[in-house]
Amino acid sequence: MYLFTSESVSEGHPDKVADQISDAILDQLLAYDPKSKVACETLVTTGQVVVAGEIRSNAWCDLQDTIRQTIDHIGYNRSELEFDAKSCGIFSSIHDQSGDINRGVERENPEDQGAGDQGMMFGYATNETDNYMPLPLSLAQDIMITLARIRREGKLMTYLRPDAKSQVTVAYDDHHRAVGIDTIVVSTQHDEFITAEQAGSQEAAEKQMLEQIENDVIHILIPRTVEERVKTSAIRDLFEKSQIKFFVNPTGKFVIGGPAGDTGLTGRKIIADTYGGRGAHGGGAFSGKDPSKVDRSAAYAARYIAKNMVAAGVSDEMLVQLSYAIGKAKPVSIYVNTYGTAHVACSDSEIANRIAELFDLRPYAIEQKLKLRFPIYKETATYGHMGHQPRTKVKHFRCNGLPDKTLEVELFTWEKLDMVDKIRETFSI
Repeated sequence: MYLFTSESVSEGHPDKVADQISDAILDQLLAYDPKSKVACETLVTTGQVVVAGEIRSNAWCDLQDTIRQTIDHIGYNRSELEFDAKSCGIFSSIHDQSGDINRGVERENPEDQGAGDQGMMFGYATNETDNYMPLPLSLAQDIMITLARIRREGKLMTYLRPDAKSQVTVAYDDHHRAVGIDTIVVSTQHDEFITAEQAGSQEAAEKQMLEQIENDVIHILIPRTVEERVKTSAIRDLFEKSQIKFFVNPTGKFVIGGPAGDTGLTGRKIIADTYGGRGAHGGGAFSGKDPSKVDRSAAYAARYIAKNMVAAGVSDEMLVQLSYAIGKAKPVSIYVNTYGTAHVACSDSEIANRIAELFDLRPYAIEQKLKLRFPIYKETATYGHMGHQPRTKVKHFRCNGLPDKTLEVELFTWEKLDMVDKIRETFSI
């Protein structure tokens, strides 16, 4: 038996605040100019937001309005949080995209569009969950999503503040099958809802607060997570049969959090954003980048391939690597690893060759297939970029001096299972 652990963070975690701001700016620009080229980085700290990057667009973004709306929606809208949408400072250092980069991307024939950078991107899928994601990460994300819902409802655990983290350790047998949940760690920011005067001393107040939070996590948060988010009976059984060790706010007190407690930067949660440490990661972050950057678009394409291949029954688990050279349209290489779980009479290299025939992996083709030139990115900046249910959403945009825009967009298109039949035909499954 062995243990494997993954973590997730809330939308109020400082790094995810930065990601959401970067993607909100990207969405605003794509809404008014789908051809926008954007590389937007954000730093957040006590009372301050710094935005920098390179943009080439015929649209413009009201940074003040976009940033403050994003922060307010997350929940940083009280002065006692020391990071407030209404009063935080905003500093911008955005400039034009380098012409040297742009010349490698744009072509007279759009289909010949080159990759916006060199690099290798990975996609991963496993059939151990119904969304083809690794179980430890899926559960960690479920806990954070449920905690945020409880906080926004404001009926239970009313002391919750936006910043939080979760971590789930799953026990596996030697055949890589989940057999138990070993440990759950939850750290959540909270109000100082019991004072030293009420408890008799500061030490007693902190002890009482911790006891209340721990009780609520174990008896409110976890049961609701299982009820609302865990659909598979075998996974539900793991909660019932496991002797789970809980660590709740291990430091004892977590009042100061968010950007006031720790500086946040775009792109610092790349493992929580993808597969929780399973599979592999090429190192490139996603948020704030338009889809000409293969760091983002090719990572989505690799997930799309891996998920459809596993769903089709080619293997129980699959890792797909795509690599590119800046300015070149076709990938330099395609690599596949099925970890010995393939159900077809093909080597992993033969599977990779068939993937090259089944999927057009030029950047422009990826953009068109997955509909990536639409303002769909702010929703990806929380609770992972992979594993969500694809859906449509009506989004509204406004920009001073320009007419308001209402767009119906498709979110998480790379999670669609629309290639399964074609894959089964190709592999005679």
